[in-house]
Amino acid sequence: MKVTIIGGGGRVGVNAAFALQCGGIVAEMQLLDANTELAGGEALDLLHGASSLADQRIYAGDYQRARDTDIFVITAGLRRKPDESRLDLINRNVALFQQILDDIRAAGHKEGARFFIVSNPVDILTEMATEALAVPARQVFGLGTMLDTARFRSLIAQELNLAPTQVKALILGEHGDSMLPVWSSATVGGFPLTGLPQLNPSLQKKLFERTKSSGAEVIRRKGGAGWAVGATIAEVVHAVVLDSRRLLPVSSHQAGKAYGIRDISLSVPTVVGREGVHEHVEIDLWPKEKQALAASARALKETLAKVR
Repeated sequence: MKVTIIGGGGRVGVNAAFALQCGGIVAEMQLLDANTELAGGEALDLLHGASSLADQRIYAGDYQRARDTDIFVITAGLRRKPDESRLDLINRNVALFQQILDDIRAAGHKEGARFFIVSNPVDILTEMATEALAVPARQVFGLGTMLDTARFRSLIAQELNLAPTQVKALILGEHGDSMLPVWSSATVGGFPLTGLPQLNPSLQKKLFERTKSSGAEVIRRKGGAGWAVGATIAEVVHAVVLDSRRLLPVSSHQAGKAYGIRDISLSVPTVVGREGVHEHVEIDLWPKEKQALAASARALKETLAKVR
C-alpha cells in the first residue's frame, strides 16, 4: 500500500514515516509538505537508511503524485502563538485543514482512499473531513486518544513496575480536556488492574492527571511530541494495511451505535481494518464513565459549533 504523509516535513510527520519504515509493512511512502525542500531532505535521509530497515519506495512529492494513495495521513498543523486562545488556534488550524482538503479534492484521489487525521484538534478536524470528503464515513478516522492511551499504559507500567506491553487500559472521548480514563476494563496480563492493592483511587487520579498533562510536559521539555505519536500512527496504519481488525480508540463519526452518541467524532472502542472503521463496539462501562463520555461528546459539539 501507498501512504502519503501530509506535513511530512514536520516533527510528527517525520517520526511517523520513520516508525512506518521500521515496521517494514507499507510498500511506498510519499512525504508532502509546504516546505518542499525540507520534505525532500527528510525523504532522502529516510531513503539512505532503507538498506538497513526495509524495501520501500520513499520520496517527496505533491498532490498530483498522491492521487494513487491508499492512506492519506494528515499531520500538518500550526503551533499556538504566545497569548493565543485555544479557540483562535483551532480556527487557524481549521483554515489550514480546509485548504489541505481542497488540494486533495482538486488533484483527485482513488475511490477507496482512507483519510487518517492526526492534526489537532483531531476530533473536530475528523468530523469536518467526514462532512467535506465525498467518501463513506468508514474511510475517515482520526488518531483520537491513541496517543493518550499509549501514555496512560506506559505511565501505569512505570509507576507499578509492570511490563508496558501487558498493561491494557483505555482513554476515550476527546483528545483534549474532556478525555476520560476507563478503569473498569483496565488489565495487566489479563488480570484486573483495579485488583492491585497499591492502585488506590488517589494513585488512579495521579496517573490520569499525569496522562492529561503529558502533552504539555513534552512540549515544555523538548518542543513537541514525536516518537510516541509516530509509533501510534504506525499502529493504526498497520491495522489498515494488514486488515487486522484491531480494537483501537481512534476518533470517527458517531451515528448512535455506541453509547447513544451521534453527530460528532470522538474516540470509542473501534474495530479498525482494511476499509478503515469497520464498527463501533459498545463495551460496558461504569456509570460514571458513561457520564464522562457523554459530557466529552457535548463539549466537542460546543467547540464544533463555534468553528462552523
